[in-house]
Amino acid sequence: MAYRIIEGCVNCWACLPLCPSEAIREALPHFAIDARACTECEGDFADPQCASICPIEGVILDGLGVPVNPPGSLTGIPPDRWAEIRTQIQAR
Repeated sequence: MAYRIIEGCVNCWACLPLCPSEAIREALPHFAIDARACTECEGDFADPQCASICPIEGVILDGLGVPVNPPGSLTGIPPDRWAEIRTQIQAR
C-alpha cells in the first residue's frame, strides 16, 4: 500500500527531496505521492521520511486512510489535551 497526501498540505517542499523512491511530486492544489512508486520507505528507512519531516499533522495517510503523522505527532500533545487547553483559553 502506498501513502497519499491530502488537503491541508501547504506545499512546503520539505518531503520532496527526502523520498528515497522519488514518489512525491509537485502538484496542485497540494503535493501528491505516486502510488506505483511509493515504497513507504521499506528497505531504506525505519520510518517514512515524508511523515517524519512533514510540518502539517494528519496530511499523509497510509493505504487504510490512517494519518502516518497524526495530530500530536509534532507537539507531543495528545489531541484531547490540546482541545482541553483551547477550551480553557477561550473561557478566559
